[in-house]
Amino acid sequence: MTADRPRETRPPKVWAAGLPGITHALGPALRGMGPLRSARLLLAMNQRDGFDCMSCAWPDPDRRKTAEFCENGAKAVTWEATPLTVPREFWSEHPLTDLAARSERWLGQQGRLVEPVHKPAGSDRYEPIGWDEAFAILADRLNGLDSPDQASFYTSGRASNEAAFVYQLFVRAFGTNNLPDCSNMCHESTGAALGETLGVGKATITYDDFRRTDLVVIMGQNPGSNHPRMLTALEEAKRNGASIVAVNPLPEAGLMRYKNPQTVRGLAGRGTELADQFLQIRLGGDMALLQALSKRVLDAEAAAPGTVLDHGFLAAHTSGLAELTAHLADLDEEAVLAATGLTSAEIDELAERYLRADRVIVTWAMGLTQHTQAVPTIREIVNLLLLRGHVGRPGAGASPIRGHSNVQGDRTMGIWERMPEPFLDALEAEFGFGVPRAHGVDAVGTIEGMAAGRIKALVALGGNLVAAISDTGAAEDALRRTDLTVQISTKLNRSHAVVGREALILPTLGRTEIDRQATGEQLVSVEDTVCAVHASRGKVEPVGPVLLSEVAIVTRTARAVLGARPGGAGPVDWAAMERDYDVIRDHVARVVPGFDDYNAKVRRDGGFLLPHGPRDSRTFPTSDGRAHLTVNELAPVECPPGRLLLQTIRSHDQFNTTVYRADDRYRGVKGGRAVVLVHPDDLAELGLADGATVDVHGEYHDGVDRVLRGQRVVAYPTARGCAAAYFPEANVLVPLGATAETSRTPVSKAVVVRLEPA
Repeated sequence: MTADRPRETRPPKVWAAGLPGITHALGPALRGMGPLRSARLLLAMNQRDGFDCMSCAWPDPDRRKTAEFCENGAKAVTWEATPLTVPREFWSEHPLTDLAARSERWLGQQGRLVEPVHKPAGSDRYEPIGWDEAFAILADRLNGLDSPDQASFYTSGRASNEAAFVYQLFVRAFGTNNLPDCSNMCHESTGAALGETLGVGKATITYDDFRRTDLVVIMGQNPGSNHPRMLTALEEAKRNGASIVAVNPLPEAGLMRYKNPQTVRGLAGRGTELADQFLQIRLGGDMALLQALSKRVLDAEAAAPGTVLDHGFLAAHTSGLAELTAHLADLDEEAVLAATGLTSAEIDELAERYLRADRVIVTWAMGLTQHTQAVPTIREIVNLLLLRGHVGRPGAGASPIRGHSNVQGDRTMGIWERMPEPFLDALEAEFGFGVPRAHGVDAVGTIEGMAAGRIKALVALGGNLVAAISDTGAAEDALRRTDLTVQISTKLNRSHAVVGREALILPTLGRTEIDRQATGEQLVSVEDTVCAVHASRGKVEPVGPVLLSEVAIVTRTARAVLGARPGGAGPVDWAAMERDYDVIRDHVARVVPGFDDYNAKVRRDGGFLLPHGPRDSRTFPTSDGRAHLTVNELAPVECPPGRLLLQTIRSHDQFNTTVYRADDRYRGVKGGRAVVLVHPDDLAELGLADGATVDVHGEYHDGVDRVLRGQRVVAYPTARGCAAAYFPEANVLVPLGATAETSRTPVSKAVVVRLEPA
C-alpha cells in the first residue's frame, strides 16, 4: 500500500506556529466536533481539572494558560472525540481485503468504534457481537494455548497508569512476561543508557529547569511538529538568556523561529529566533560529535588544571574519568569530521558554548535512539554532562523527550518484558500469586516469535503495532500466521486490517470521555516526560452506549480468562478494581516506589513529582552507587558510493502512525506523502531531477531487496549524503534484524538505500 505522490512541493518554512498554528488547530476541531464540543474539550485540555493530552508527553507548566494546547494536541483531540461513529453495516460492506487496501488515514476517518466485533476463522469479515461473547471467545482461545508464553500482550503509551497496572497484573497472572510496548521502538535506548550510567532511565530535569538553564542542546528532535508546546519553554529559556543549539540532519522550522500564537509578538511580529547555532549533522554522526566535545572539555582542563571539570562532583559521585580521558586522548579528529559532516570550527563553537555555560540541558528524541549505536551515543551525552557536573543541578541535566503521552508511566506501572526483581517481588507479595520470572519478548521479538510459530496470539491495548514496527512485509506476514489477534481501540488502523486467523476488536472509551463505574465518575493518571504524575478526567459523554473503559475491558478479560481455569480467578479482586479505580491506586502505592499515598497525591492541584535520586540528591542507584563515565568505541555508519543514508520521519500533520492530513506544512510538501527528501547536490551526483519518480531500495547484508516504490524526489536542504522519507510508509526498508545494540530498538535513522528511476 503506497501513499499518494504530492500535488506540489514548496520551499520549507523558516518559522513555526503563529496565526497558521491557530487556524490549523481550530479549523479541524470546529468542522469535526462543532463549536460547543470543541470549546468544552480544548479548554479542558492539560488543565488541572481536565484531561491530559493523548498526544506527546510534554509536561505542564505551573502557570497554565487558558489555551494550554498546541496544534497537534488539538488535532489529536479532534481525531479521538469526533461524534462520528462506525455504523453496524460498515462491517458487512467492508471485508478485510477492502480494509487492507485502505490508507491509515481513511481507516481512521471512518469514526469511533462503538461495539465489539469478531472475525471468525475462515471468514473475511468482522461481525458485531456482544461483550459477553467477546470475553468468552478471548478466554477460550487464550486458555487453549499450550503455554502462556504463546501469547504476547502489546501496549500503547496512550494507556493510563491504572489501565497499564491492571493489564500487566493480568498478563503476569496469566503466566507470562510477554509485555512489549511502544517504548521498545522509541526510547528503549534511552532507558538502557541512562539506567546503566545513572541508575534511573528517565529525565533528570523538571519543567522549571528550562527557565534556569544557560544552554540547551537539542539533538535528533523536531519539537515544532512533535512536541510543539516545548517551543514555548524554549522561548522562555531564550528570553532568560539561554543559548540554544540544534543538532539535526534537517533544518526544522520550529528551531529557527517561533511565533508564539498566544502573544502579540507571535501573531503580529517576527517572533523569537530560537537556535543560536545549527549543526547539520550527518546521520549516525552524533556519537562522534559528543566524543569530540568531551575531548575538547578534557583538553581545556589539561590546559588550565582545576578550572574546567567539576572535580568535587566527579570525585564524590562518579567513576570512570581516567578511562574516559585515556580513551578520548586518541580520538581521530579527521574521523570525527567524516562521521559528522561538520567542520572543526563548528564543533569548537559548540564546545565554547558548553564551557561558558554553568547549567546545560541536553535533550533528544528518536533521532538518537533509533541507531545501531544509540545506547553508546546516549552514554556519551551522560559523559558530557557529568564532566562539568550537569546532573542534579538546577537548570541542567539529561532530557529525553517522550513522544507518547504515558509511555513513561506505563513502564513505571510494570509494562516491560524485563521488569526488575524487586518489582516482581512486590507484586507477588501484594497479590499472593506466583509471578513469572523468565524475561518475555519485546516488540521485535514478538514479530519474530509469530513468524516462527512460537507466538500464536496477540492482544494489543491500543497502538498500531503492525504499522509502527520495522520490516512491514515481514511483520504483516507474521501477524497473519497467528491464531488470534485482539485490538483494544478507539478507532480503526492498519492493525485491524492485518490480522490472525481469528480476530477481535474491543472498543474502548477515549481519554476525553467521562468514565463512569459503579462508584461514580473515575479519574485516571499519567506520568509525563519529567516524572510528574497528574490526574486526567474525561469531559464529554461517551459516543456509544456500550463502550467500556480500558480498565473495565482488562479486568473483565482477567475474570473471564482466569475464572475459567481450575481454582477460579485466584486471589485478585478484579471486580473491585473495576468498580473503583482508587482500589487500583492503593495497590500501586504498595508495589511501585514513589507512589505512597497515591490517591491523595494524585488529587493535589497539579499532581506530584516522582522521586529521582540523580536529580534530587545526586544519589545514583547503580551497582556501585556512582554515576558511570563510560568508554564507547566509535563505529560510524558506512555508506558505499552511489548510496544514501535514509531516516524515517513524521510529517507535521501526523502523530505516530496516525496521519491527519496528507500535508507536511513546514517542509513544503502538499497533498501526498510518497516523497524522498534529498540534497540537491546529491541528486546531481546521482543523475536525478527534482520531481523524478524513483523506487527506494534498502540495502542490508541479508540480501533481501526491500523496496519503497513510486516516491517523488524532492530537492531538500538535508545533510549531504542523507535522505528522508515518511514513517510508517518507509518502515518497509528497515529490516526486522536491524536493531540497536542492547536496546533492540529498530534502526530507522540510518538505512543504506539506493534510488532507481521508477
